[in-house]
Amino acid sequence: MEHAHLAAIASPRRREILRLVWSREMAAGDIAAAMPDVTFGAVSLQLRALQDAGLVVCRPDQKNRFYKAKRDALGPVGRSLERMWDDALWRLKLAAQLEASRRGPAPRRKHHTPKH
Repeated sequence: MEHAHLAAIASPRRREILRLVWSREMAAGDIAAAMPDVTFGAVSLQLRALQDAGLVVCRPDQKNRFYKAKRDALGPVGRSLERMWDDALWRLKLAAQLEASRRGPAPRRKHHTPKH
């Protein structure tokens, strides 16, 4: 596997995007909507990195861009990623990694006021 592939999947955000487009084509806006803790611009940069590494293909359609994983580009590593994505512990680890890598102020949490 190429160094560019390893560098691309080293990022938890790019792995999450790759998971989203692994089995189906998705519009960039839908990918961004699935990652509400980052801006559309940040998702766009991650998509560009995955595309530059040869891990996703982009299909422009009017004003939208649709992305799909090039599953064969990762070879046996792709099968390992599939197994990892099915693991509940991995999903918990990903959530922690995404939170740790998030920039900017923490999202506002709704405060629960106890009833008297």
